[in-house]
Amino acid sequence: MQPTLLVLAAGMGSRYGGLKQVDPVGPSGETILDYAVFDAIRAGFRRVVFVIRRDFEEAFRTQVAAKYADRVAVEYVFQALDALPSGFTPPAGREKPWGTGHAVWCAREAVTGPFAVIGADDYFGRDAFEKLAGVLSSAVLRPSSAFAMIGYRLANTLSENGAVSRGVCAAGGDGVLQRVVEHTGILREDVGAGKKFTGEEIVSMNCWAFTPALFAALDRQFTDFLRAHGGELKSEFYLPEAVSQQIATGGATVRVLPTTASWFGVTYREDKPRVQAALAALVAAGEYPERLF
Repeated sequence: MQPTLLVLAAGMGSRYGGLKQVDPVGPSGETILDYAVFDAIRAGFRRVVFVIRRDFEEAFRTQVAAKYADRVAVEYVFQALDALPSGFTPPAGREKPWGTGHAVWCAREAVTGPFAVIGADDYFGRDAFEKLAGVLSSAVLRPSSAFAMIGYRLANTLSENGAVSRGVCAAGGDGVLQRVVEHTGILREDVGAGKKFTGEEIVSMNCWAFTPALFAALDRQFTDFLRAHGGELKSEFYLPEAVSQQIATGGATVRVLPTTASWFGVTYREDKPRVQAALAALVAAGEYPERLF
């Protein structure tokens, strides 16, 4: 079965100050998302489901997704504040939806086969999508509660313009994830020989491979989250935390798939020139054509 790519594209990017998903960064005006979709298509993905918000649906359809219409099947799922399990309503005063776990939960009826999950804000690299497609198209994800995650070298995920938060992964000799320890405030000067981090640590950048078995567990977890935090104005149901809970309770296993690819994203507006330069270098090296779509 050919896998589906589920793209979480409902965020506005508050630190960045705009809708990053439609901001051109490539030599021919490509968005950072264009590179992810291009890499996914050539790795073997034949369907992309975008999780977006209705208030920017028209802009997203016309400025971003219309480019892919003749290359891959495109569908949309809407993440909304009031998209909740039966019996729950959002509290008065809450403005934002419920986080990345909620975004994936919103796609439960649209995704029925093996699928990958990425954010729309980031460059993950060709190797990541080839590994995702390989594991999703093979028998590796057996039983159905066996998932996978792309693991990046910490040194390949840093920003030149501020601190970042990274989940450092510990895996056993069999490559199965044991735990993720979240570290905040990591600066480039914290990484290197004799520093707090060597740079060789494997970190999660929320690039996942799942089977549909995820959704039943996610539904239970989201319901429990709402019972505990549904009256709060800012609490969020995060996908990494949900997966970590499933690992801790024995409900799932996650295989770490290391990649040497560099991850980069536009966390801060000052990151944009570096991302543009990196993509231009990849085009010059022949990794990508001058125009993707």
